[in-house]
Amino acid sequence: MDLLHSWGVELAVHLQTGYSRYGGLFSVASTVADLHTTFFWLFPVWFHLRRHAALRLVWVAVVGDWLNLVLKWILFGERPYWWVHETRFYGAGPVPSLQQFPITCETGPGSPSGHAMGAAGVWYVMVTALLSVATEKRCPPLLYKFLQIGLWMVMGLVALVVCMSRVYMAAHFPHQVIAGVITGVLVAEVVSKEIWIYSASMKRYLFTTLFLTSFAAGFYLLLKAAGVDLLWTLDKAQRWCVRPEWVHLDSTPFASLLRNMGTLFGLGLGLHSPLHTGTEGKDTSGAFKTVCIIVSLFLLQLLDGWTFSTENHTTFYFLSFGKSAVALLIPTSLVPWALSGICRAKKDAKNL
Repeated sequence: MDLLHSWGVELAVHLQTGYSRYGGLFSVASTVADLHTTFFWLFPVWFHLRRHAALRLVWVAVVGDWLNLVLKWILFGERPYWWVHETRFYGAGPVPSLQQFPITCETGPGSPSGHAMGAAGVWYVMVTALLSVATEKRCPPLLYKFLQIGLWMVMGLVALVVCMSRVYMAAHFPHQVIAGVITGVLVAEVVSKEIWIYSASMKRYLFTTLFLTSFAAGFYLLLKAAGVDLLWTLDKAQRWCVRPEWVHLDSTPFASLLRNMGTLFGLGLGLHSPLHTGTEGKDTSGAFKTVCIIVSLFLLQLLDGWTFSTENHTTFYFLSFGKSAVALLIPTSLVPWALSGICRAKKDAKNL
């Protein structure tokens, strides 16, 4: 593994020195590849344009990130930015100089890459959804073939840029991002075949949220009882990150877990809320959907600006769960209900 890690560090140094002019692109790629983009930007758009695809996005993202957490706890992957300082591979020789960036110092284990895994899974869902639309619209075979090749090429390009960005940032080794892409596609393929996710009851959402949370917490406690410290990476991040403020609590495994569980629970609440069931199917016009998307995105950006103190970890995790749940309630039930009420009030005023 040391030899594999050394090759990864060499590639990271090569990217940082030879492709430094693309640093801004790599930074944007890493930021956009975070699942935050899926929940706060992509989901509202897909939900009002093609609901089944939106539901797949959330289920693939949540299940994929949960599996990523479990795999990280099993594989114990190193990260380049701390490995170069602790390895004995270089002996008494000079250690490669790796640059660090504000998004370098993630605190969880490195394998597989969550960004690469999430980006691959989300793009797989979007590409298959677009191809499904083309099929429904009876797209000519030749045009469909060009569309199919083009979309998969775009997905491949996005995955490549995301992988390069994670290596460039010294957050991951190459084999970790490759493993992330492969695992993300597999998760997306398996989850997308589950038909029940489109009609899951509130009980199913609640049970799934509790099961995934309990499994992860139980797995953590079991390994801790066996003498395995699953938070070993937090100390390394705090020790080797060049800027203490770059080590964020929201990058810890449990913060990620509770955010995703809040997202799944919020989706269930939104879909089964009386506000949603009372307005579902009443106004399906393109104008109404467009306004729903615009208002939802606006409110989500306001919500995103709400940050919490990290002094009390329990409170931080609890508020993160709640914020993620509200983020899914906004586009699924609150905004459609409010806009339907406004439209109904205007119609009543005209009839008077």
